[in-house]
Amino acid sequence: MIGKGNKERIIPIGEEAVKHINFYIEGVRRGMRNIDEKSADILFLNRRGKKLTRVMIFLLVKEMTEKAGIKKNVSPHTFRHSFATHLIEGGADLKAVQDMLGHESILTTEIYTHLDTDYLRETIMSFHPQNRKNTR
Repeated sequence: MIGKGNKERIIPIGEEAVKHINFYIEGVRRGMRNIDEKSADILFLNRRGKKLTRVMIFLLVKEMTEKAGIKKNVSPHTFRHSFATHLIEGGADLKAVQDMLGHESILTTEIYTHLDTDYLRETIMSFHPQNRKNTR
């Protein structure tokens, strides 16, 4: 996928998501008669056969959040932030997360993924050269 800044993005996707996307393509998309030629290679389309805009997606997320009874302020960016945070908290390599998010600077990724202080302290104690000398 080509994203913001005309950068290529790698999008990891699980088997369950692939199953649902195929269901959408074979069922919903095949039943659409009004697909705009410009949108033929776009995966998700609106009811009029045109690509979803940023605003449409934002409004859909707001609507679904409200229907789910979630009181927090949720936006599409919330999913991106949660994705990165869960990866980091689960032990993912910061460089890999940086690449997936498309950040040029690792500092952007670090800020983005507000790591808890216990994790940071544990990392310093485990990997800092000064601490390693003391444990040998």
